[in-house]
Amino acid sequence: MGLTGSVLAIDAGNSKTDVALLGADGSVLGSARGGGFQPPMVGTERAIAGLAGIVARAAADAGLGEAPGVLAEHVSACLANCDLPIEEERLTEAIAARDWGRTVTVTNDTFALLRSGLPDGGEPAGVAVVCGAGINCAGLAPGGRTARFPAIGRISGDWGGGGHLADEALWWAARSWDGRGERTALADALPAHFGLTDMLELISALHLGEVERGRRYELTPVLFAVADAGDAVARAIVDRQADEVVTMATVALSKLDLLGEEAPVVLGGGVLAARHRLLDDGVRELLAERAPKALARVVQAPPVLGAALLGLDHIAAGPALYERLRAEYPG
Repeated sequence: MGLTGSVLAIDAGNSKTDVALLGADGSVLGSARGGGFQPPMVGTERAIAGLAGIVARAAADAGLGEAPGVLAEHVSACLANCDLPIEEERLTEAIAARDWGRTVTVTNDTFALLRSGLPDGGEPAGVAVVCGAGINCAGLAPGGRTARFPAIGRISGDWGGGGHLADEALWWAARSWDGRGERTALADALPAHFGLTDMLELISALHLGEVERGRRYELTPVLFAVADAGDAVARAIVDRQADEVVTMATVALSKLDLLGEEAPVVLGGGVLAARHRLLDDGVRELLAERAPKALARVVQAPPVLGAALLGLDHIAAGPALYERLRAEYPG
């Protein structure tokens, strides 16, 4: 048993993965969510095996049962940690070997965000900045020309994202607590979040594994709350994040010769989609200064929508399929 004329859409981020199986009419027949996709940490084979389990659950949700065969006409996979051409090549081969679809395209997950924020039909153009667990930016010009960043971390010049913001907050809080740095309310707020009394207890708990490393992401909303209360150190971190988002967007716009055009700048990922007031206002103010014609839009629909739209683009779907799909993912 199998499906043709449909799309298997995969959006695999650092912290979570969404899979959706579309029918021939653009409706979602089955879906599933699982953990993050991190080949550099666990290896390609293990990462793809984890992906396979989520795909199997989406197939089961669609009522296809065990070993359903080819699931879709096309597999559209937008993956985190697919930043270099060699990574794209290897991941395409690994997914194609699974025989989930008759054809396969693999790209970075930032393109899923971009596509979800662009109109259907015509020749798409615009830039997207995703700020979730990490940060990345991608752009598309008429004719298919793209702008990308390696987005591998500090070695590729990255700054920001939820993990980085949490680490920045911890760094400034530790130095405030021990006297090496400027006083900040983060020194009290961060340990209090975990029910601890001071930064020494928090530093010890993180170092000894009593607070799991993954829980550091919980400190990013605390940072924004302290910044909202007027703390100068916390506000400076948020301002820096806004500047980085806009810097990436304007560089990508410039590379694509879109800086002087009314081009969409699509903003997404957990940090930006949360619409924190200081960050949201900062991004829009800086964009107005540096790219006055840019049309900023925060997308809160799950990025798997963008992966699915890219799949419909690939199979040259009709307008009714786009309408049906977007109705499944409002926002």
